[in-house]
Amino acid sequence: MQAVGLQTYIWNNNIRSALLLIGFPILLIGMVFFLTLGMIWAGMLPPGEYYGGDVNEALGLMWGAAPAAIIVAAIWFMIAYFFNETIIDFATGSRQLSREEEPRAYNLLENLCISRGLNMPKLRIIETDEMNAFASGLHEGRFSVTVTRGILASLDDRELEAVLGHELTHIINRDVRTMVIAAIFAGVITLICQIIYRSIMWGGFGGLRGRRGNVGVFILVAMVVGAVGYLLAIVIRMAISRTREYVADAGSVELTKNPEAMITALRKVSGHAHLDAPASMRAMFLEDDDEGIFGLFATHPPVEKRIAALVKFGGGRDIAPAPQLAPTAAMPAQTPPGPDGGPWGAHASRDASNGPWS
Repeated sequence: MQAVGLQTYIWNNNIRSALLLIGFPILLIGMVFFLTLGMIWAGMLPPGEYYGGDVNEALGLMWGAAPAAIIVAAIWFMIAYFFNETIIDFATGSRQLSREEEPRAYNLLENLCISRGLNMPKLRIIETDEMNAFASGLHEGRFSVTVTRGILASLDDRELEAVLGHELTHIINRDVRTMVIAAIFAGVITLICQIIYRSIMWGGFGGLRGRRGNVGVFILVAMVVGAVGYLLAIVIRMAISRTREYVADAGSVELTKNPEAMITALRKVSGHAHLDAPASMRAMFLEDDDEGIFGLFATHPPVEKRIAALVKFGGGRDIAPAPQLAPTAAMPAQTPPGPDGGPWGAHASRDASNGPWS
């Protein structure tokens, strides 16, 4: 479906995320199937008794192993469900903020929640000069929006509101839950790959000799399956993350009716967003500058593409900052006008009839 506006653009990205998420169990099943088939070819398992029987035998064994894979995934999910907030605080050094400590950000977030009839998530902070933010939590009452000290100091009210709207959209769309599910599948696939690798390195298959005695075939198949599965798991997971960022940018514009604020916020954050955190967490951030290999392993789309989407589908204007000249007596310093004719620091009207969505 070709996107013609904000809503179809959001639908397209939601469909793409769902299809990518379906790719994880398909990948997991495919890995188990080819590993089983490799063991049959190597004589480590009994072969089928007729033409094409090896494939049918592998399919039967694969479905027999499915309950074990489900149990491992369930254990992984329970750990993430109950301890995700503690793990995130430990990994990032974040802490909870009160209204008294940071009334500006607290009030902006509260107003956005009131406008959508949402419960207020916890507001948390990371004490760093880098500029970033992220949403976390898996269910109502446990959601949080975390910002850095640098982003609070560098963005004006409209830009900060746009960033908070972006993170609130992740909560509304349950993107954090989506990414946890993606992380669970990626973790299970990574575990399988590590078992394969360690078994080969430690000679776990060296003493096995089946009727065909061709253990080398299984080792070759196992190495290929492990490598391809590991890479595809990462690629799928990062692709899900990238689609969710486009949707969250659009959701911020829906909440604030101010695409220019989101655009200027991204401009300011770009190049100043580095946070020391595990790769699994960087997918949650507002921005991550690491583009990976050919963009395949990037957790976020490039800022230029995000801004282009806001201009195309959100009706925003990307106004590049003009070079600042030193003021003189004949030429006083001026603030470039904003989209409403006032200064950039002025708060935009919430009247939807004045925004690009009318």
